[in-house]
Amino acid sequence: MASAHVSDPLTALREFVERITPYDPDPAATVGTVGIDHGHESGEFRLTPHLARALVEALASYRDPADRGTCAGCGGRRLDDNLHCQDCGRLHGVLGAVIFERAERISEQAERVQWAAGTDAERPLG
Repeated sequence: MASAHVSDPLTALREFVERITPYDPDPAATVGTVGIDHGHESGEFRLTPHLARALVEALASYRDPADRGTCAGCGGRRLDDNLHCQDCGRLHGVLGAVIFERAERISEQAERVQWAAGTDAERPLG
């Protein structure tokens, strides 16, 4: 369930704590605190081992909507909506693979044609 409080981290954390707290097997245990200052409001939350584990798991499972993977060419992480690498220009996905394969074939054909024709330096005189 996505929170409607994208711009309000204090409310989002407060609601997260409220959802997790009823299932805490040892609510008296404390491993630390987490505090947030947001605008004119601030909040501090006592972390139990259960809540800390839930928070770590929630953060670890988050995936940014802009994450489209890694570029197979340069390893960069800046792929746009069309899976075009903003760092090296390589295209990814089905279309990118088709274009890449086609470009390789055209390049290989051009090399064969150049080899078959030879260069001016390789042509015999006379």
